[in-house]
Amino acid sequence: MEWQTYNGEYINHSISSAVEETILREKELGNKLKVFIGTDSQVKRGIVEFATVIVFLREHKGGFMFIRKFRKTQKMTIKERMLLEVQQSIETAYELCPLLDQYKVDLEVHADINTNPNFKSNTALNEAMGYILGMGFIFKAKPESFASTNCANKIVQ
Repeated sequence: MEWQTYNGEYINHSISSAVEETILREKELGNKLKVFIGTDSQVKRGIVEFATVIVFLREHKGGFMFIRKFRKTQKMTIKERMLLEVQQSIETAYELCPLLDQYKVDLEVHADINTNPNFKSNTALNEAMGYILGMGFIFKAKPESFASTNCANKIVQ
């Protein structure tokens, strides 16, 4: 599973190195960054396609993202799929956390899970929230989870 930029260029070194280079470049340009990590998935012809994104928002100056895509062929329930999305986001956040702490960059982990109990994804809300908060990260769910709900969603559509 390789990371790439939004325009499709592959990142040829570790994601930690790429994120550090990005933080340093943006700081040099005078930009204050905030990072959001989220994952979304879609089932297509029995294959589950996942996309994890690292969204960098510059204060008052727009943003950009890094993307990682992968597929699973196993059948899974909606709850299993939602929790696998959260797991992918947590693994990414956990890898980048020391770096983000070092440079004092705020981080949020976004879950593509609806807070409204009328939606199927809501079955995973309590577990996802507990998992993310238990790891010490700030948690956002729909409608506030734009990294997963909007950004990652565009990649797997």
